[in-house]
Amino acid sequence: MSAYRQILYHIVFRTKGSERTINQAHSADLYKYIWGIIKNKKCILFRINGMEEHIHILSDLHPSVALADYIRDIKVSSAKWMKESGFFPDFRGWGIKYCALTYSFNERDTIINYIKNQQEHHKQESFQDEIRRFFREQGIDLDEKWFWVDS
Repeated sequence: MSAYRQILYHIVFRTKGSERTINQAHSADLYKYIWGIIKNKKCILFRINGMEEHIHILSDLHPSVALADYIRDIKVSSAKWMKESGFFPDFRGWGIKYCALTYSFNERDTIINYIKNQQEHHKQESFQDEIRRFFREQGIDLDEKWFWVDS
């Protein structure tokens, strides 16, 4: 049986306590590792990038994969790798919350470019303001504890 679908998710998750512990000198290594996880789940990575305290992923989710399991597996595996690699000595783990917003295929290139330009973008907007804006644009009420609660 064939299934035709397009499930584009813009996923954002942060470090525990929103601490700036993702060493940008080794972030490309982290992103390659996460790409491997995504490929093993039969999902497609369109773009990954981030800053010292958070990561953005634009991915097509395979229909056999549940979103919560997908994000859990990315976080658990990448956290273990980050701690073992020695590249991220201050990294304590990922925050428990995440943001996963759906977009149409027609919006794909816009989101790809947005993720690609994270370093430039965050010269003008903080991570907290970025998340507030995403939630506002999607009509979602944001509980401000999203940024700080990790238990």
